[in-house]
Parts: sequence; C-alpha cells; structure tokens
Amino acid sequence: MSNDLFDEPSRIGAALSRRRFVQGLALGGVAAGAGLWRLPAQASTGVAGAPQVLSGTDFKLSIGASPVNFTGRTRPAITVNNSLPAPILRWREGDTVDVRVANALPDAMTSIHWHGILLPANMDGVPGLSFNGIAPGEAYQYRFQLKQSGTYWYHSHSLFQEQAGLYGALIIDPLEPAPYRYDREHVVLLSDWTDTDPGALFRRMKKMATYDNYYQLTLGDFIRDARRDGLSAALAERAMWDRMRMTPTDISDINAHTYTYLMNGNAPAGNWTGLFRPGEKVLLRFINGSAMTYFDVRIPGLKMTVVAADGQYIHPVTVDEFRIAVAETFDVIVEPSGQDAFTVFAQDMGRTGYARGTLAVRAGLQAPVPARDPRPLLTMDDMGHDMGGHKGMEGGCGASMAKGAEGSCGASMGMAGMDHGAHGGGDKTPRHPPSETGNPLVDMQSMASAPKLDDPGIGLRNNGRKVLAYADMKSLFPDPDGRDPGREIELHLTGHMEKFAWSFDGIPFAGAEPLRLNYGERMRIVLVNDTMMQHPIHLHGVWSDLEDGNGDFHLRKHTIDMPPGTRRSYRVRADALGRWAFHCHLLYHMEAGMMREVRIEE
Repeated sequence: MSNDLFDEPSRIGAALSRRRFVQGLALGGVAAGAGLWRLPAQASTGVAGAPQVLSGTDFKLSIGASPVNFTGRTRPAITVNNSLPAPILRWREGDTVDVRVANALPDAMTSIHWHGILLPANMDGVPGLSFNGIAPGEAYQYRFQLKQSGTYWYHSHSLFQEQAGLYGALIIDPLEPAPYRYDREHVVLLSDWTDTDPGALFRRMKKMATYDNYYQLTLGDFIRDARRDGLSAALAERAMWDRMRMTPTDISDINAHTYTYLMNGNAPAGNWTGLFRPGEKVLLRFINGSAMTYFDVRIPGLKMTVVAADGQYIHPVTVDEFRIAVAETFDVIVEPSGQDAFTVFAQDMGRTGYARGTLAVRAGLQAPVPARDPRPLLTMDDMGHDMGGHKGMEGGCGASMAKGAEGSCGASMGMAGMDHGAHGGGDKTPRHPPSETGNPLVDMQSMASAPKLDDPGIGLRNNGRKVLAYADMKSLFPDPDGRDPGREIELHLTGHMEKFAWSFDGIPFAGAEPLRLNYGERMRIVLVNDTMMQHPIHLHGVWSDLEDGNGDFHLRKHTIDMPPGTRRSYRVRADALGRWAFHCHLLYHMEAGMMREVRIEE
C-alpha cells in the first residue's frame, strides 16, 4: 500500500472536531461504494457489529487493501478477507491447522504472526527470522499442531501493517472443560486507528516525539509548585524533568489527539453490542490488539472475575477495573442483572479518549458512558528517581508530586515510598551495562527499581475501585518445568525521548548480537526499565514464567508489562529450536530499535 494513498490531517483546522474524531462514526467500518459495509452480526454468539468467525482446521485468508471510514474520512486499510478486524479464528486444542495466507496487496510484502502460540520457528511469521515474508501475488501455507488453549490473537509482523488494520482474535477451545462455568461468551478486541499513514506517523515521531503531548507545564504551574513546595524544590524538580527531556504529562507517545479507539472494529459512536440474558454468566475475552495504547477497562455496575491471563488459567480474582497492556489478553466473567444495558468502558492510560461498547438484553440499547478519570501526572518516584532530598509535604510525599496527579498525596506517591515486603522485592540499585555509558541514544537511567507487582499503575492507585495488579494473578498450576534457572541474563530497556530511539542496553536491533539460549535449558531473564515509558515485552516461541519478588514462579504469560522504574524477572524453558523475535510490543518502539533476536540452538 503506497504512502500516497494517505494525506496527513492538519493539526489545526481539521474538517472534523476532535470530539467527532474521538467518537467516530456510528456506522464506521469497511467502505464499499458510496456507503459503508458492515459484516453481518453473528447470530450464534449474539453479537451486533462483530467480525465473522471462521472455525475448523483449514482456512484461507487473503490480505488486501480496503477503504475504511471511522471518522468521516475514507482512508486505506490493510484487511483480511475484506474485514477489519480480521476474522475471529476458532481452533481446538490438539488439532493440526492449515492456514493458507495469500497476499493480494499490489506492492508490499506481508506476514501473519500467531501471537503467543507455541509452534515451529518457520511457522512464527516474522520476516527475516522465521521466513522471507509473503510477496505480492504469492501465498504461504502455515501448518502446525495446537499445544494449548485460550484467548490469543494474530497480526502482521511486516512494517506498520498491524497499525493499518491487520490484526484479529484467535480462540483455541480446550480439550478438557474449563475450571469455570459460563453460559455465553464475547470477544472484546481493543485497538487504535489513525487516519494518518502509519509510516508517516513514525517519521513524525522521529521528528517531534511530543506532537501529541498537548499538556505542557506552564509558568502558573511553576508558581503554584513553588508556593506549595518551596522555590528550591520546584526548581530542582523542573531541572530533573529538563535533564530527562520530558514532562510529567508524557504518559503515552501517541494518544486520542491522533487515534480513534475501536472495540471490535467499532468507534465509540458505533456502540458494539454483546447480548446477554439476565442471570447468565458471560465470559468476555479481552484482547489488546492496539499498536501503542494501554487501556484501563471497567464495566460500571458489574464486578469482573478474571479467570485467565494471556490464555492461561489463573486463580479467579474479582476486580472493578484492570489495565491491559498492548498484546495482553484477559478472560473475565461477569453476571449482568438488574438493568438492561451496561457500558464496557476502556479509557486510554493518558485519559485522552476511550473505546466503548455495551452489554445489553437486545440490540440498540445504551447505558451511560462514564466521564474519563482525571489526567494522571508522572512523578520521579514513578520512574525510579525518588527525590528523597525534597520531602516535607504532608504525609511525606516527595516534592515531585504535582497537584491532582492522582487525587491525593498518598495516591500520587511512587512505589519508592511504599512497603515492598508484600512481594519480597525491595529496591535494588541497577547495575547498568557499559553500553549505556555515554550513549547518545540513552537519556536516562533508573536509580532504584523494584518488581512493583502490587502496583496497579499510574492513574489507578487509590481511585476508589479494586484494580487488578500482577500480584493478584497466580497461575492455577505449579511451575510446569520445576527446575531452578541455570543462568541469568539481565537486559535494560533504554531510550531517548527527543530522538524517539528505543533499544535494549542502548543497542538498537540493527547493531545487536543475538541472545543465544541452549536447547532445553531453564534460564532467567531479568528486565530493568531505565525509561520513563511503559513497555510490554514479548518473547516469541516460548512461555515467559513471571517470578514473584522472592524469585518463585508466579504467573505464566507471553507478554510481560514493564512500567517505569520496574525490575521484573521471568523464567524461560528453551524448548523451541530456531530464531525468535524478542521485542517491545509498542509497534513504533519495536521499529525504532527495541528488539533482539533470540537463537535457541543445540
């Protein structure tokens, strides 16, 4: 798909108001002729506005270009079988599936990666590592046996095609009954859409990384902070932010000033609707298929019982809200009753916009849409930069706290001021690799890091709701390997905000040596986030078994979220020969260099 199909919307004087752009069109979707074409609702699942469902063992998928319209402007997208999102694939554990993927794009290579699926390396779908990619007019036959069950997804691993629409849900039904009961289920696939050519958006980030950060500190903010904390503390804090080349409002690189957030391919005004009957237990399979967006999800009026994470069963935990990182999946059970409609509300982490849908007894109903929460502000503590020398505020909050950051003094404190004994972590002073020293691609380093497994995250602490944290989730099974790790690899997540450069240990992908694992070994990977951004880290081909603060097996996942100032470790069983990708799943961070090759060799 050539870039000249796109023309970047101007920042000022756009034809649509920001409100209209955030809400999108009620009938937005794949365009056909003068109107809009919507895939038919699936009567078997009771869903209005859902993608089609393909089931069985033999599949034919065609990747092509289709016009779409979510905001009032018809734009080109990359679709699968003319659908955005791609069709839901329904498989069964133990089966061998054959998926023929044809490339109908006129001038671009393509690929499909089966995210979180255990399979041979040549079936993983990463051009340059797994295979050469699929050329225009050609097809590739994926064939592999399913060794797992649960909620997963699939997407392109070619340039920015994932951002342009090439992603879909993947459900694998288990051989044995699930350890919980439900009466019906719905897939809830969250994503972010931009009318801008994704390649042009990446170039814009390289030139002006703060383009979407409208919320800059003002002179009035400085005067307020100086009156509250003292002039020296206010000056020290501003100097720290200046040295890091960022502001407390740098929550996400790209937000709703550029994106329209989608739920199952529907903009907020489109109101995706999943049906229920009162008294039923409804399983909701949440998938974050976005390119760059963390979502905070809740259903006002309903408790959610989380029963699986990244496709793997956990001990059930009941919450009001959860944060879902890019590429993660969570299965939750709800029991709607007492009213005819409930809003499924997914606001972005920076509180600039939201995706939304409805659970209802019949199509066409709506429930009130809650207001977005107050916009959070980062503190030095959040990033492992505790300004311990500038205390003095009531309750012991650091001087880096800005008024309104989290609603109260105690809530705005970073984890450096909290007791880590609950998860056995304890602050550790990171040992930074020599490649970070004097590196022009590294603009900051964490001075104190900890697992922070019990921290729900920036903007979610003490908000009056029970919010899911990693510490709340525990796999329903013991360590499947049982061995202690034989060796350890430590990697630092590094970046430079102004240059929009991202890497491991300050070395971008193009210049990095592969990480080599010995086939069959049990090893530990330790990640330390030296940046001020959150990063979801995904290792292909094998499971990532997250450890608790004591180094014990805690939670099996395929994507490990790394908030600022965290040090998290996980075990890996190197039981899949071949070349595998290891990267941040924020698409533009991966393309900017936060990726490594992992080789598992005899």
